Amino acid sequence: PELHARIDRGTRTVLVPIGGTEQNGAHMILGKHNRRAALLAERIARQLGDAVVAPVLAYVPEGAIDPPQAHMRWAGTLSIPDAAFEAVLEGAAASLRRHGFTTIVFLGDHGGYRAPLERVAARLDRAWRATSPRCRVLGLPEYYQAADTGFAALLRARGFTAAEIGLHAGLADTALSLALDPALVRSAAMVAGPSDGVRGDPRRASAELGRLGVELIVTQSASAIRAQRDGR
Repeated sequence: PELHARIDRGTRTVLVPIGGTEQNGAHMILGKHNRRAALLAERIARQLGDAVVAPVLAYVPEGAIDPPQAHMRWAGTLSIPDAAFEAVLEGAAASLRRHGFTTIVFLGDHGGYRAPLERVAARLDRAWRATSPRCRVLGLPEYYQAADTGFAALLRARGFTAAEIGLHAGLADTALSLALDPALVRSAAMVAGPSDGVRGDPRRASAELGRLGVELIVTQSASAIRAQRDGR
């Protein structure tokens, strides 16, 4: 009933956080992306002031299962085919549209499934706007770009190297997790990669550094949603 009341009062924007279940070295939990996507979505919703957050999607494409590729080479990773992922996104978006939401935003916290996510968003956005011009389905690349290249640029400006910042479970990845929920990280288990799936060096990561990335992600995501939703 609380959600029904929000919709009746005019809430039309819903954020769909998409995480993933994958190895993150010895020092971060398997559900890092899930927890992070949920917390960032909540902050983006608060900054927008007129949005709600859907449940996190934790089952995503993580690489071939047999023979194992990408993160599937390490225990704890769960992977589904692109087609299954796209079908879940379509069903979730259609459900939310049926309930009255007109701006549906996919927040993808992991770069490995950007292509199928953007395919679904573009396909639904094109089809639904043909009959309902105010209806938008956004893949929001700005969210991932801020978390990836944008945050990395901030760290490089502070003297950290690309090898230290890393591509997975390195300094950038670990700092974001520390800033959002320190319980995601076991500091004593941090080691420099490449080892156990770590690509980078997380040992100088801190919540203070992570907060720079969190602010960038939240601010740029909220701005992009307003611009595309409101036509600015």
